[in-house]
Amino acid sequence: MTRVPHRNPQSGLTLIEVLIAVTLLSVLSVGILMAMRVGLDALHKANNKLMDNRRVAGAQRVLEQQIAGFLPVNALCSGNPDAPPEKIVFFQGAEQSMRMVSTYSLSEAWRGQPRILEYQVVPGEEGRGVRLVVNEIPYTGSLGAGQLCMGMTLDQTLGINVPRFRPIQVGPQSFVLGDKLAFCRFSYLEPAEPPKLERWRPDWVLHKWPLGVRVDMAPLVDNPARLRPLTITAAIRIHRSPDINYDDF
Repeated sequence: MTRVPHRNPQSGLTLIEVLIAVTLLSVLSVGILMAMRVGLDALHKANNKLMDNRRVAGAQRVLEQQIAGFLPVNALCSGNPDAPPEKIVFFQGAEQSMRMVSTYSLSEAWRGQPRILEYQVVPGEEGRGVRLVVNEIPYTGSLGAGQLCMGMTLDQTLGINVPRFRPIQVGPQSFVLGDKLAFCRFSYLEPAEPPKLERWRPDWVLHKWPLGVRVDMAPLVDNPARLRPLTITAAIRIHRSPDINYDDF
């Protein structure tokens, strides 16, 4: 004969015990959600800093490679339709802009055709700081490059005729190389015969190519936790004379 266990009619959970259990579960759930939120926020901030650092490093690497791929070419300036085109050294250098031909491009790296690169410093978003942008135009030869020249003008300081280039247009196709900058300036290394010393100048109007280009940049907000844009100094190696007509001219 099986004995049926005796049940206490008073056994079970009280309302207080249920409330305590629900409260503890709620507290644990809130703690887990808060920990997950803090972890996700930290991951998001770390990813943003990493992407910003990669963007700065990548843009500076691109700028260095573009200058390293400098291609010394001449152009036929055809600003005056009533006069024959004039042969010029194709290079435009100013403190806030630069125009040159390079064998390195953003779209094809070192594998593609030479491109005319147009650098321009423009105001940043909401007028805060400045940004450096670049345009890429396919280089089609001396006649095509000469279309960017509006003619020759007399330089009062040097007393010689220098090319007058078209303004650089910034549009949707322009690529931002540097953003949120306090300033961005170009300078150019001028060769000199001994005993004179080479010097950096803020513009370039000489009938030859510079020995080097320097790009001075500084961040708008200096954050030690992020990579700072550095000053880039790149040598320009010239192996031809602008006074000699080469086969590729």
